[in-house]
Amino acid sequence: MTDSAFVVVRPGALTTVQDLGRFGHAHLGVPRSGALDQPAHRLANRLVGNAEGAATLETTLTGCAVRLRRTATVAVTGAPCPVTVDGRPAAWGAAVRVPAGALLEAGAAAHGVRSYVAFDGGVEAETVLGSRSTDVLSGLGPAPLAHDAVLRLGPPRGPAPGVDGVPHRGAARELVLPVVLGPRDDWFTTAGLRTLATGEFRVSAASNRIGLRTEGPALERAKDGELASEGMALGALQVPPDGRPVLFLADHPTTGGYPVVGVVPEPYLAAAAQAVPGTPVRFTPLGRVSWPPSARRDVPGDSTEGVAEGVADRG
Repeated sequence: MTDSAFVVVRPGALTTVQDLGRFGHAHLGVPRSGALDQPAHRLANRLVGNAEGAATLETTLTGCAVRLRRTATVAVTGAPCPVTVDGRPAAWGAAVRVPAGALLEAGAAAHGVRSYVAFDGGVEAETVLGSRSTDVLSGLGPAPLAHDAVLRLGPPRGPAPGVDGVPHRGAARELVLPVVLGPRDDWFTTAGLRTLATGEFRVSAASNRIGLRTEGPALERAKDGELASEGMALGALQVPPDGRPVLFLADHPTTGGYPVVGVVPEPYLAAAAQAVPGTPVRFTPLGRVSWPPSARRDVPGDSTEGVAEGVADRG
């Protein structure tokens, strides 16, 4: 077995290999996948001198522990957590030199959900459809980390760049998500859209890499029945029969038959990935675009009143 590797000592609740994802395969039923908090993933790679697309480990809530078989520069970003090397405290959000044979541990998240562990050279898992990412929905990519698993590391690219400070936005006390209405907002009544804009929602413990589920009031439907399956985009806000919105994240299905009331722009999804169960969620409808969104038309403003006016003719 190669010495350029690490052995999993503690896999944690769910630790997966992630890069920037696999693109261009939605027509085959394969979502993008990739790191849920992409800014944190990119930062971890920059700290150790990798290209931003190198594969990292994405931990969930409880962290993980690995034993290095070669000396490596390592950085942990994303959800703040205690970092130790052979039990001794090490820096979070900084490049740390870990000697061969040492045990590196990223502990439980103090704030947020997902931490990212980058190694110089990146994690050299098998590439599937152009990506090393684990897709928990389709099962593509490497399996989630398991005790005693051995994962290879790539060759280091060179010295890690020095940094004076690491930006960290922190976990949101309230998750505020703008929603571009459509394509199926007409499946909801004026009251239902008002509920979307004013309702008190919270992050459900049933959330995962596929989607952020919410608890709270149900959105009232204007139409009965279900749609024929249609394409689902990253950030789609789908409303299942219970009326509570589900925000699709990186491992989302590529088709679905429940109506999509709107889409959350991708830059806001990293915050959603770090929102712990119970976090208040506030949706802010921005108006509507024509779908596909190539020809925008005038839309109501940001306010609840504007949304209501824009759909006043719906039952």
